[in-house]
Amino acid sequence: MEAGRQGRGPRTWAIAFALAMTLSGCQSKGGVSEVLDPAAITAPAGQKGAAGAGPAQATQSLGTGSTKITMLLPLSAPGTAGENGRKMLDAAKLAMTDIGNGLLSLTIEDTKGDSAQASKLAVSAITTGSKVVIGPTELSAAQHIATLSGSKRPPVLALADNFAGGAGVYAVLLSEADSAAAGAAGLAAKGSKKFVLLVAEGSNASAVEKRVANSLSIYGATLAVTVPYSASDGGAKAVDEMGSLVDAPDAVIVANGDGSPSPILAALKSKGIPGKAISVVGTNRWLEHPMDPLFEGAYIATLDSRETGPIADRFRTTYNYPADVNVAYAYDMVALTAGIASAVGPDGFSKKVLENPSGFRGSTGLFRFRADGSSERSMPFYQIQKGALKQVAKSTSGF
Repeated sequence: MEAGRQGRGPRTWAIAFALAMTLSGCQSKGGVSEVLDPAAITAPAGQKGAAGAGPAQATQSLGTGSTKITMLLPLSAPGTAGENGRKMLDAAKLAMTDIGNGLLSLTIEDTKGDSAQASKLAVSAITTGSKVVIGPTELSAAQHIATLSGSKRPPVLALADNFAGGAGVYAVLLSEADSAAAGAAGLAAKGSKKFVLLVAEGSNASAVEKRVANSLSIYGATLAVTVPYSASDGGAKAVDEMGSLVDAPDAVIVANGDGSPSPILAALKSKGIPGKAISVVGTNRWLEHPMDPLFEGAYIATLDSRETGPIADRFRTTYNYPADVNVAYAYDMVALTAGIASAVGPDGFSKKVLENPSGFRGSTGLFRFRADGSSERSMPFYQIQKGALKQVAKSTSGF
């Protein structure tokens, strides 16, 4: 299916989610079936708005469909959290106009950026008939929901950053652990065997280590050593320690967490890394910082910004500001629920459907959910050359 085919009226761009044909019964193409035909979706009328305009309503309802969905967003939270929440609200509105209005009844609740409020609203949604909960964005709330028991609990598509996932509580956002693991796999697939992980100290360090080690094992490569580092000394001590712990690694992975990777890259450069024999692998978190000459030559697996293209133009036209990755994630999750409701019905949100190994394609690319709640993404593999990302492989995953 081509996303840009001419449909009724103006050219339309929308999401195409794939499900195995045994689940959807749609006509297959290349081993998967496509639930939604973007050529049949009319572009939205073009109402104007902005993420920061006007007070947020505590509860909003969209759509008239029979499938009840609840979305939890920090609409009135201060600062960046609230801004991102309002972007996600606009994305949800666009997805409902494109796909969901006749399939879903979407209730959007304001968590105010408060984890306790988010947990309370999630429990309420879980116990009052929602077929799926999208959100919350608050990490501790998502972690709390993952501890709740109950075989009849509806699936939760959590929008929290660096959430590891849990049974039936799925991590949607690309985490640093996923990016690091995919980047390591990209080099392992090319023959690199021995890896070192330099990871910023913090609660996420063990998740990064686990994902990287698992990813390398698939290719017969090994994580020789993991060295946590502190931002206080720029990672210089960790780089010195690395030299005494392992000889001649093929690659060094730098997972910088919230801090800039530049200080530890400077420490590595003082040791001649990267060089002809040793490569450096970065993560998506590097790209939150200005491109530094120290990034030159490093490899990174991250989302393909071109995937967002099918919705980006319409989003800007509709809301007068550009779409970002938060918009893409929210749009994808609303579209995914609408796609499943269309293909399988209101009661089709089973583990078998959501954990379908064929995965789903959205504006953030091809992804799938695993039984442990983590997500796996097929991402392009890039090398930083002359201060820009240059694609060296179309995907770091074969699924």
